[in-house]
Amino acid sequence: MKIKVLFICHGNICRSPMAEFIFKDMVQKAGLDGRYYVASAATSTEEIWNGVGNPVYPPAREELARHGISCAGKRAVQLTRADYEKYDLLIGMDEMNIRNMERMTGHRRGEKIFKLLEFAGRSQDVADPWYTGDFRRTYEDVADGCEGLLRYLEDSK
Repeated sequence: MKIKVLFICHGNICRSPMAEFIFKDMVQKAGLDGRYYVASAATSTEEIWNGVGNPVYPPAREELARHGISCAGKRAVQLTRADYEKYDLLIGMDEMNIRNMERMTGHRRGEKIFKLLEFAGRSQDVADPWYTGDFRRTYEDVADGCEGLLRYLEDSK
C-alpha cells in the first residue's frame, strides 16, 4: 500500500507544489515511486476561481526548472476535511498553515499533521516566497525538509 503525503500551504502555488514536485523527484531518483502517492493543496481559495485553480506561480516553476524538476499541469486545489482520512501525512509549511489545517480537518497536529522543517530537525517555518521573493531559499528549505521526510518514512518501515 502506498504512503500518501499531502503538502499544504496557503495558496498552493509556491511552497506546497514545490514540496510536492521536489519530493516526487527524490522518490523517483531513489527508485521508490511505487511506494508513494504525493499531492499538494491550499488552505485558502485565493488561487482558485470558479473551481479552477491557478497554475504554479512562475518564479516557483522557474526555480524548480533550474533543478530539472517539472510541475507542468499542476493547478491549485483546496484542502478538504476528507483529506485527513485520505492521506497518511498532511505536511504544512508554517504555523499558520498548521492552525488552518487543524481547523479545516478537525484534527490536531502530531498524529498526521506536521510542519515540513520538523523532519529536518528545525522548528522554523518555510518562508513564503510570495512575500520574501527568495525562491532559491524556499527551494533549499523545502528540499531539506523533503530529504528529512523521506529518511523518516524509509526508516519507519
